[in-house]
Amino acid sequence: MTSITTLFLDIGGVLLTNGWDHKIRQQTAAHFGIDFEEMSSRHHITYDTYESGKSTWEEYLEKIIFYEARSFSIDEVKQYILEGAQPLQDTIDLICKLRSVYQLKVAVVSNEGRDLAVDRIERFGLRKFVDFFIVSAFVHFRKPDLDIYRLALDVAQVKPGEVAYVEDRPLLVEVASKLGIRGVIHRNEAETRQGLAKLGLTL
Repeated sequence: MTSITTLFLDIGGVLLTNGWDHKIRQQTAAHFGIDFEEMSSRHHITYDTYESGKSTWEEYLEKIIFYEARSFSIDEVKQYILEGAQPLQDTIDLICKLRSVYQLKVAVVSNEGRDLAVDRIERFGLRKFVDFFIVSAFVHFRKPDLDIYRLALDVAQVKPGEVAYVEDRPLLVEVASKLGIRGVIHRNEAETRQGLAKLGLTL
């Protein structure tokens, strides 16, 4: 038997490819012929506001790309970004099997902008196996703020020791552990399967 009743999961890097990381920003800049250094500088100043749900995607893109006339549209940029996402199907399959075998609650705890999150949730059918979505743009807290984890615990109505947190960034696992949440650093499906097995979730 295991004391784990609930999984907390990141989206980008765990269930799906990252939505808007450094690599994707570079690819977007190259594709549209944008000055990456200028875009990156503007991104670092403004992205927290968008990811915290305090500005729209259009407002964010206007600040980092469309502050001057462009030969392409904002909708073209949005479509290019959205189409870059891919499922990490082996990890999704692992989570679905564990959820079924152990009757687990599953919550996403993720830093993502609203438009990216909504598109990814819908397009990849995440509602089929995720019970709660604690996304930064929805709740106005961002990891590593401990309040986003506290909120996730309250929504799921579980104690920290009942949670296994699968996250690809070690720092965020360390932060969540301060509340007593046990983490598994995700690098690939095999290592995550082993890490969860150590917490009693074996298949």
